[in-house]
Amino acid sequence: MMINGHTQLFGLLAHPAAHSLSPLIHNTSFKATGINGTYLAFDVTPAGLSTSLAAMRVMNIGGFNLSMPLKTAVIPMLDEISPRAARLQAVNTVVNRDGRLFGDSTDGQGFIDALHANGVEVANQTLTVLGAGGAGRAIVAAAIDADAAQINVFKRQNQTFTQVRQQMTRWSPNVAVVAYEDQAAMARSFDDSQIVVNATNVGMAGNQQLPVSQQLMNRLGPQHVVVDVVYFPLLTPFVQAAKQQGSRAANGIGMLVHQAAGSFLEWTGQKMPIQKVVEAVKTEVSHRQK
Repeated sequence: MMINGHTQLFGLLAHPAAHSLSPLIHNTSFKATGINGTYLAFDVTPAGLSTSLAAMRVMNIGGFNLSMPLKTAVIPMLDEISPRAARLQAVNTVVNRDGRLFGDSTDGQGFIDALHANGVEVANQTLTVLGAGGAGRAIVAAAIDADAAQINVFKRQNQTFTQVRQQMTRWSPNVAVVAYEDQAAMARSFDDSQIVVNATNVGMAGNQQLPVSQQLMNRLGPQHVVVDVVYFPLLTPFVQAAKQQGSRAANGIGMLVHQAAGSFLEWTGQKMPIQKVVEAVKTEVSHRQK
């Protein structure tokens, strides 16, 4: 579709922004659905954020995605945020509704939707989540909303440990936050869980490490669904090791595309052509790996 006077602009605010797959995801979607929109990446630092939002209002830009640290910095500048964004204190999606800016977080729901797409239900299941950064917290919050029976979160025992544990256990009595260093507790959690998630960045971009010891990996089996939020490389060490144990394992492309689909739906009212987008992303990531 040609860009013309009716084309609606959407974009990403991030620093750095150039490597993002979001333009590929959304422009593939606009083309496939025939929506007259285009999506660009803007390199914006926290210092330039308020000016960018003012421009969004004045120029009637349809919406934006944001990456950290802008996800938190943007909140006081918005007119309204969703309950799930308020709980996480993070916004990854902004919608311009006639000059009123509404913020939401689609990250966690993206994780749940990616599981659903593969026939995996979260309701009544026990999850082990490795890591309690932005991705981990979003996954935990969404798993609570999806009626998970128990969520065991493993977080490094650093200066934010107590604060994060208090925050997450306030969200639900079904959440336990445990020191990452407690290998015995992690082993028990693997045994009790149906779904195991790596929400750390261990294994990203040529890092060959596993987020847990091989002894812990040996506890995984065909009864487990294993998800790595990392998707670069396509076959992460964690996914590879889990497959060797006979587990169903997937990288983070499902979550990446489904969280983007949440934004796309809020901006356009239309569903993203998921399969077409997943193929485009896989092709691009494998191209970048060379």
